[in-house]
Amino acid sequence: MSDTHAWVLGLHAVKSALRRQGDAEELLFDANRRDGRIKEILDLAEKAGIPWQQIPGRVLDERFRGGNHQGVALCIRQRQTQDEPYLKAQLRRLEAPPFLLILDGVQDPHNLGACLRSADGAGVQAVIAPRDRSVALTSTVRKVASGAAETVPFIQVTNLARTLKWLKGEGVWLIGTAGEAAQSLYEVDLRGPLAIVMGGEGKGLRRLTREQCDLLVKLPMAGSVESLNVSVACGVTLYEAVRQRGNV
Repeated sequence: MSDTHAWVLGLHAVKSALRRQGDAEELLFDANRRDGRIKEILDLAEKAGIPWQQIPGRVLDERFRGGNHQGVALCIRQRQTQDEPYLKAQLRRLEAPPFLLILDGVQDPHNLGACLRSADGAGVQAVIAPRDRSVALTSTVRKVASGAAETVPFIQVTNLARTLKWLKGEGVWLIGTAGEAAQSLYEVDLRGPLAIVMGGEGKGLRRLTREQCDLLVKLPMAGSVESLNVSVACGVTLYEAVRQRGNV
């Protein structure tokens, strides 16, 4: 398969991809499955004019070794990772105040997929990450994102600190999350031009990233664990911003 195509695996991810974007090209499904969920996917594919093919389940297992396909796979023309010029053009095109998500070194594909899904639900206009020490848009990321990888621009930049400085110059308020921060997430104003900055697994925000943030906030932790998983913290933080910005 070429770099411009990817396979979406799994019942929910395939159904979401069929419903949300028109880049699907071919559907494969397990010939032994004829249940309601498969029928719903077939109906969507037929309405969209997408060719489908039924093949033995063992062939799917061999083709997508290690992938949890659940008996169905969809070939799509994938959205490509974008770069700094795209980000600048995207910001100029916005008709509403910027609402961005910045991920500083998220390396687990499941976490990135979940963050993209939360970003899509919250109405984030772009997700930004450094090109180095960060996971790219892999097939696992796309599956976990359930279609969000095809709707939310994912921008990888060469120098994250430089990009953050540029965003500040454009009037975007940078709010970073850190467990040792003095202020709670629920004590700060998240309206207006905003970028939420989340650290990677384990190490959190890097020093240069932290220094570029206008303010650091923490999520209140009442239990015995010190912090939340980055994708969970991402969802909590984004939806507090959604609440304040009147998008609910």
